[in-house]
Amino acid sequence: MKNAIFIYNPKSGNRSVPNKLDYILGRFQENDTMIHPYRLHKPGDKELEEVLKQNNYDFVVVSGGDGTLNSIVNILRKHDIDVPVGVIPGGTCNDFARSLNIPNSMSDCIDIIVGGNIKRVDIGLINEKQYFLSTCAGGVFVDVSFSTHSELKKNFGPFAYYLKALSEVKNIRPFRLKVTTDSEVIEEETLIFLILNGKDAAGFSNIIEEANISDGIMDIVLIKNCSHIDLASMFFNVLSKDALNNKNVTKLSTKTCTIESESDITLSVDGDRGDNLPVSVRFIKKALQVFVR
Repeated sequence: MKNAIFIYNPKSGNRSVPNKLDYILGRFQENDTMIHPYRLHKPGDKELEEVLKQNNYDFVVVSGGDGTLNSIVNILRKHDIDVPVGVIPGGTCNDFARSLNIPNSMSDCIDIIVGGNIKRVDIGLINEKQYFLSTCAGGVFVDVSFSTHSELKKNFGPFAYYLKALSEVKNIRPFRLKVTTDSEVIEEETLIFLILNGKDAAGFSNIIEEANISDGIMDIVLIKNCSHIDLASMFFNVLSKDALNNKNVTKLSTKTCTIESESDITLSVDGDRGDNLPVSVRFIKKALQVFVR
C-alpha cells in the first residue's frame, strides 16, 4: 500500500474540504493508498516541514489555492523532496491547475491522482530563495490578489478581483521599468508586468497562447503606459479568453531576467505578497512532478 499525505487549507475557496474528508480518505484507500490528512492552520507552518522531512511519502496531495500550493512546493524544494504532487484546486483562481487542465471537480482530481500519470513542469525561482508556479507580477491592479477581502473572494470567485481592480482605476500610475533578459534590455513606462509559467494568470486564460509549462522558458508580458480605454480593451480581450495581442503589449521569452525600477513596486507571487523590486528570476526546467490527465 502506498503512503501519502493530504494537505488542505480549510479556508480556501468554498471551504468544502473539511466536510468531505471521509470521502477523500475512502477514495484513496480504495486505490491502495493510505493517506494522512494534514490541516494547515497558520502561515509558515513549521510543523508541516518536519512532517514532510521525517516521512517518506510516495506522493503529496494539496487542496487549496495557488498560494497554498506555492507554500507546499517551497517546502518540498527547500528539503530536496522530489515526489509527485496531486492538485485538488480549492482557491479563487487556481491558475496553476488550469494551466495543466486539472478540473475543479474533486472526484475527477482524485481520479487523475490515482491514475498515476505524471508530468514534469517548470518552476520559477525569485532571488534564489522563493519558488513560484504560475505568476510573478507587479504594477497596477496586481495587489488585488492579496488585498481583496476573503469573504468577497469566497462569494464571487475571480470576479472579486475584477471588482476590486475597477475600484482602483482612478489610482493608475505608470512606472519606469528595466527588464534585462538573456538577450536584450528593455526600458518602458509600464503599468503592469507579468512573468508567466503557463497561459493563465489571475483567473484569465490564454494570456500567452504559445506558452509551454515544460520548456524551461518564462514568458514576460509588459503592459505599457496607455489610456484607460486601451487598458479596458485589453482587459475585455483576456476576459473573453482571447490571447493578449495589442500595440501596448511587449512580450519577451527568456530563461533568466532581472527586473528593476526606481519606484516602490511590490510583487504578487502566485497571488500572495512577495518581495519588492529589484528582483532576479530564473526558471528551472521540469523541476516539479505533477499528476495530470
